[in-house]
Amino acid sequence: MPRDNLDDLAAFIAVARERSFTNAASKLGVSQSALSHTIRGLEARLGVRLLTRTTRSVLPTEAGERLLQNVGPRLEEIESELAAVSELRDKPAGTIRITATEYAIDTILMPKFGKLLKDYPDIKVELVVDYGLTDIVAERYDAGVRSGEQVAKDMIAVRIGPDMRMAVVAAPSYFRKRPEPRRPQELIGHNCINLRLPVHGVYSWEFEKGGRELRVRVEGQFTFNTTMHLLHAALGGHGLAYVPDGLAEPYIAKGKLKRVLADWCPPYSGYHLYYPSRRQASAAFALVVEALRYRK
Repeated sequence: MPRDNLDDLAAFIAVARERSFTNAASKLGVSQSALSHTIRGLEARLGVRLLTRTTRSVLPTEAGERLLQNVGPRLEEIESELAAVSELRDKPAGTIRITATEYAIDTILMPKFGKLLKDYPDIKVELVVDYGLTDIVAERYDAGVRSGEQVAKDMIAVRIGPDMRMAVVAAPSYFRKRPEPRRPQELIGHNCINLRLPVHGVYSWEFEKGGRELRVRVEGQFTFNTTMHLLHAALGGHGLAYVPDGLAEPYIAKGKLKRVLADWCPPYSGYHLYYPSRRQASAAFALVVEALRYRK
């Protein structure tokens, strides 16, 4: 139905309920002559008289009364829904889906979402643990979290954490029978705990020193698909693990883990929230981005 018809119906409902062109015109913010012209036009299109006009009153005809009783409530429902939608501009709501590693969720996302979700109870967040560099567009995620180097160039990237380092660690008990590696090449022969990534297979450990980059494919008895299991296996004395420095540091400080090859693990760009550049941001998503944005 053309928008003009809806406007004309709303004008008729106002006159029929007020029983007065004067009162209806005042309520609608139009002149009496313009309102009268609108009603005459509606009656002409419908081919039926809707109002009986006298010098003292304005009353709906039988056809007008039928229109008032049936169309009036429906117009109210439409106006109510439009008002509810408009309120979303001032009251952000909706579900935001984000894919990230569990370490990013635990250390970056959860601490920052605490206050946001308390302040905006109509915003919901779905966090999905994923190590597979998922295509967030194909899988219908609103955003993903990766280190800066892993974000595709056609995405918008927002830094949400400080620079990071990786750490090669093992329990002190592991080194009682094995020498500490001094160079990445010496990892060959050690019992290393592997991480298997979806699609990409077993992850090769990455090192850099003096401009020289190395990727080492290590061997060992355990392979997991989550970083936390790597840590727990290392704490259990099952071998060397390659994990985020922040994850290992508390255990290093307590003497439960020992770090090696520290000079081969320089800082790299930390976590970034990324999403498609063509994405039309909702009010809820914009708040999520600002809540996660890294500030030194």
